[in-house]
Amino acid sequence: MTDPLVIAGKPFRSRLMVGTGKYPDPDTMRRAIEASGAEIVTVALRRIDLDAPKRSILDELDWSRYQILPNTAGCRTAEEAVRVARLARAMGLSDWIKVEVVPDPKYLLPDPIGTYEACKALVDEGFVVLPYIPADPELAKRLEAMGCATVMPLAAPIGTGQGFAVGLEPIRIIVEQAQVPVVVDAGLGAPSEAALALEIGCDAVLVNTAIAKAQDPVLMAEAFRLGVEAGRTAYRAGRIPKLPYASASSPLEGVVGSNP
Repeated sequence: MTDPLVIAGKPFRSRLMVGTGKYPDPDTMRRAIEASGAEIVTVALRRIDLDAPKRSILDELDWSRYQILPNTAGCRTAEEAVRVARLARAMGLSDWIKVEVVPDPKYLLPDPIGTYEACKALVDEGFVVLPYIPADPELAKRLEAMGCATVMPLAAPIGTGQGFAVGLEPIRIIVEQAQVPVVVDAGLGAPSEAALALEIGCDAVLVNTAIAKAQDPVLMAEAFRLGVEAGRTAYRAGRIPKLPYASASSPLEGVVGSNP
């Protein structure tokens, strides 16, 4: 790995994280995740009966191949999110937790105060915390200072496929200020948008709906993999600056007969 993504000291080859919801069937999910090349896979804990486990999403994947990232989707308060994370740890699922505190059922926007409170409690308890947040540079700074392993600003409301509805500037600022990985999470609809996120310096993206609800989820998963790889390669290559005027691809300086 010449350019690994490193989270909490653990290196990953892939900069694409994927979810497990909304697929038409488990086989399609498995094949799409494999095609994506992802190594981090997130699972909504509220979709699992933690008190009486039975066949669930956890039984559909070979977890020796992936870093499981439980998430607290469906939790409306900090207290709920902390309780669900503790249950996941007690079951031996993972000390990694993607914190989602979302009280609004219509727009599914994260609660910045509840998110901060839940993250503080879980960081203090030794969890590796990856918070889903609004594209708020100040909140991102505070969560990083607290000890969160990443910050995960949304591009647009979950599942909308609107791309960068929040605009690129707040995410650029988060990238500029962050010393932990910045993962764009929620709202991406196309591989080109994932590529753009990596081109502007984000470290990774997390995609679920855009893959799972595509007409061909497996093919779309491959497309997102390629988009992420292209975006990161472009970032490392260094794009040209934007200029106010045209600049000829074949300059005339030094050409015989050209006017000075």
